Amino acid sequence: MALSVGEQVRYWGIAAVVLLLALWVMGDVLLPFVAGMAIAYFLDPIADRLEAMKFSRTAATSVITFSALLVFVVLLIVLVPLLIKQLVALITAAPGYFEQLQAVLIEKFPSIMDEDSAIGQSLASLTESIRSRGGELANALLAYAFTIVDVVVFVVVAPVVAFYMLLDWDRMIAVIDSWLPRDHLEQIRELAREIDAVLAGFVRGQMTVCAILGAFYAAALMIVGLQFGLVVGLIAGLLTFIPYVGSLIGGALSIGLALFQFWDTPLMIGAVAVIFVIGQTVEGNFLTPKLVGGSVGLHPVWLMFALSAFGTLMGFTGMLIAVPVAACLGVFFRFGIRQYRAGRLYKGFTNRDTGEDA
Repeated sequence: MALSVGEQVRYWGIAAVVLLLALWVMGDVLLPFVAGMAIAYFLDPIADRLEAMKFSRTAATSVITFSALLVFVVLLIVLVPLLIKQLVALITAAPGYFEQLQAVLIEKFPSIMDEDSAIGQSLASLTESIRSRGGELANALLAYAFTIVDVVVFVVVAPVVAFYMLLDWDRMIAVIDSWLPRDHLEQIRELAREIDAVLAGFVRGQMTVCAILGAFYAAALMIVGLQFGLVVGLIAGLLTFIPYVGSLIGGALSIGLALFQFWDTPLMIGAVAVIFVIGQTVEGNFLTPKLVGGSVGLHPVWLMFALSAFGTLMGFTGMLIAVPVAACLGVFFRFGIRQYRAGRLYKGFTNRDTGEDA
């Protein structure tokens, strides 16, 4: 017996609620599987290209997995120790930078920076807090990082999950397609293609842009000799996922550090600023148009809300699924708007015989 539209909506709604509850309750358990699925989705186009070059799916998956593990091991050996060292050094050096800032402000604005003034007391309190808790904060950050990025999960479980998901990706999509309700098959497929276009254009493309800009900023800042250039560059590249946020925060942080380090060398401060100008120029005129293209992206406010909401509810797992879920909701919302604009509630009944807009 065919289900009515109301019954289908109810059942699909119940399934969505159960899925979200499962993700919320078992967030930590599902983390390697969600990460593995994300990796497989990201690498599936590469596997398809290798198949077009006469590789079997097994051979293509094996080549991709071996290459990815090789890159990961190299980064783990070369990059991670340096990154941790610079991060700890930055947190440790923060009190000294605040003291220098306080000294400059006292010299330039003695009345405002008087010990009895509100600004002076606030800066003194902040400096003391950073000095007393800097080491504690560094240890807490590192401990938290190692808790999330568990060695067993990401070195063993997630790659294994990604391997099998990538190997069976096309077969899995075909099975899911066979479950779709036949009466609405083409419409659901169209929505799925639109979601895939958003994810492919925004997530895959934007992640590639982030990786390229992060590597460029980190390398360029280290070449000009900026202390903590690796950390600042990677932060700027990572935050590029949210338009303009990465360049603003990374530029402000790096120029601020350059002011302390190159106080007597304005040319070097200018060089740091030029690095971010070049990065933004290349991103806006080449990287984003070529890699992200004209796909419908996600509004920065909606993206930040999704990351905050899902991160709060489900931790790191929630942050992994936040962007795909936000993209899906965006596609469904636009579909609902199209349906509304095509219906009588929007058009009215004035031209019901001709079908024209009221």
